[in-house]
Amino acid sequence: MSPSHSKTPSSALGRLDGWIDEFISYIRFEKGLAENTVSAYRRDLLLWRTFCAESKTDPKRVTANDLTSFLERLRAGRSPASKPFSPSSVARLVVSLRGLYRFLVREGRVDNDPTAGLGVPKLPRSLPKAIPLEDVERLIDLPDTSPLGRRDKALIEVLYGTGLRISELAALDVDDIDVEEGTLLVRAGKGNKSRVIPVGRAARKAVADYLTVTRAELVKKGAKRPPQDRSALFLNARGGRLSRQGCWKILKGYARTGGLEGKVSPHTLRHSFATHMLDAGADIRAVQELLGHASLATTQVYTLVSDQRLREVYLTSHPRARG
Repeated sequence: MSPSHSKTPSSALGRLDGWIDEFISYIRFEKGLAENTVSAYRRDLLLWRTFCAESKTDPKRVTANDLTSFLERLRAGRSPASKPFSPSSVARLVVSLRGLYRFLVREGRVDNDPTAGLGVPKLPRSLPKAIPLEDVERLIDLPDTSPLGRRDKALIEVLYGTGLRISELAALDVDDIDVEEGTLLVRAGKGNKSRVIPVGRAARKAVADYLTVTRAELVKKGAKRPPQDRSALFLNARGGRLSRQGCWKILKGYARTGGLEGKVSPHTLRHSFATHMLDAGADIRAVQELLGHASLATTQVYTLVSDQRLREVYLTSHPRARG
């Protein structure tokens, strides 16, 4: 009997439950996926959880045979499926599994990705969604001048002004930003790579206002919290480190107020940062460095967005293009 098929203790399934929750949190708050998409991922992964329980498969020691058996059951409509899965549904479930295990490898939860050999039908490339500059400016203008309003304005300005991932923003300490020099040290970048990026005038002013007026008050409220919480740049109303979820809720609230509900997430602002810079003529390698992409190919997807924008401008502006 292979290790993956030895008796699976409840602790292994409990660990898988925790992994699924972590991954769902990641795609919801950091990737900014739509709620319907998030729900589909969760449904798929709960089917995988059921399969692991029924087949005594340890989710940390999955083999290619385990995955093949799981997918064959789905195609045949056998448990955990209630009816045969269509090819497109199986493809979607493979994407869900690959997303989970890639996340677990990156977070150090598992050593190897058992889904690496799974073939997935080539899907159309989805372009990042950016919002127009006027919508960004409307969002930035929504926070008031109350203490938390100043914090929120600084948070939105930094997200859009630097293109940070939400996890990077939440990990910032107050010492990581130099308002005078206009630099920001990102210590918790993807792949644990640090980088120093510039901070523009608007974001610097918003952060300075927040540091001067608000942050000291929030620190007092969190006096009994651990030092690593109180050292955070962005604090919640109780003086603790603002979480990814907290940031998402703040943005969601302002998006609703500004008539941008469903259009704005932390990742939307990152996409908008990159797209607007390329639209303005920024060098793609500079944008790559600012975003913290290890591969230029990851950044090049934004050029597709800009090319699409150029095409729209051409078709609406050139006298011989219309008709």
